[in-house]
Amino acid sequence: MIFCCWAVFAGLASLVQPILAEERVVNVYNWTDYIDIKLLDEFTRETGIKVVYDTYDSNEMLEAKLHAGKTGYDVVVPSGTFLQRQIQAGVFRPLDYGQIPNAKGLWPEVAVRLAAYDPGNKHAVTYMWYTTGLSYNVDKIAQRLGNKALDSWDVVFNPELLKRVADCGVYFIDSPEDVISVSLRYLGLNPDSKWPDDIRKAANLLAQVRPYVKKFHSSEYINALANGDICLAIGWAGDTFQARNRAEESKNGIKIDYKIPKEGTLVTFDSFAIPKDAPHIAEAYAFINFMLRPEVAARNSSITNYANGVITSKPFVEKNVLENPAIYPDEATMARLFTLTSYDAQTQRIVTREWTRVKTGK
Repeated sequence: MIFCCWAVFAGLASLVQPILAEERVVNVYNWTDYIDIKLLDEFTRETGIKVVYDTYDSNEMLEAKLHAGKTGYDVVVPSGTFLQRQIQAGVFRPLDYGQIPNAKGLWPEVAVRLAAYDPGNKHAVTYMWYTTGLSYNVDKIAQRLGNKALDSWDVVFNPELLKRVADCGVYFIDSPEDVISVSLRYLGLNPDSKWPDDIRKAANLLAQVRPYVKKFHSSEYINALANGDICLAIGWAGDTFQARNRAEESKNGIKIDYKIPKEGTLVTFDSFAIPKDAPHIAEAYAFINFMLRPEVAARNSSITNYANGVITSKPFVEKNVLENPAIYPDEATMARLFTLTSYDAQTQRIVTREWTRVKTGK
């Protein structure tokens, strides 16, 4: 009798054990160098949810995964126009704000701008926002351009100027959306133009300076600037100040700065979204809500040098980041920033073809 009961108990225990042992997980796919990595362990200790964290360095990489079928990811971080196109393709779940109470601290002005891509802010909440501009080595540029102020896109789009700095290394981010739009602005055209002739004009401008561009890459320029391997890049504000911090930490004497050109530039919003086929919905909401906590959002900004989308985080952001106008632009600069709408399929094919032509130099 005792043996019988023990056998029954053991059998029941074997059925229950897998349920008890099941680990809560959230699979996150985010940009490289874009978080205070210590927060992942803190989130796990607080919630018991393990974070599987993968990174990418282009929107195209994320989009390819989203359209390839099951990604296995619970939280992803698309940028503005890609978010818009992906929402139209139906790859994201509408958000249940009842499960994101910290969304009450979101920045109203930023949310309004994000709504241009996500009407009603139904599918995404802003993680970080930033500008595209000129990242440069202060001393090396001064040696080659003298007292010329780096306040214009002219330095990268005028072949006569760019070739004067080519010997110390020039990178462009591998993002056609950014580089083509600011090229159009430099040419005095609508940066959001979808006209094939305008896109070709931008590509032709880029083709003229292509011989002086060492590489197109969206993350390698950070270390390249910090190490002194390059002296100029079309880059993102936060990445530039990450490079500056790395140079300062290594005490290599390299001074790095960033300028928003006077012609204006693109402002981009990277946002948390949940793929439609996400396997761990509750865990995804827990992660997003944690990241929108004011103190947490502030730590991410202080580490990455990117402005976050939580206005209530500002009292907690490190002063040198909060008061840096290249990270948190003033009103006059904000007025010179533009956003884009997504490319339709036909325009996207033209952009892809022209961008390939520019990069290959053919």
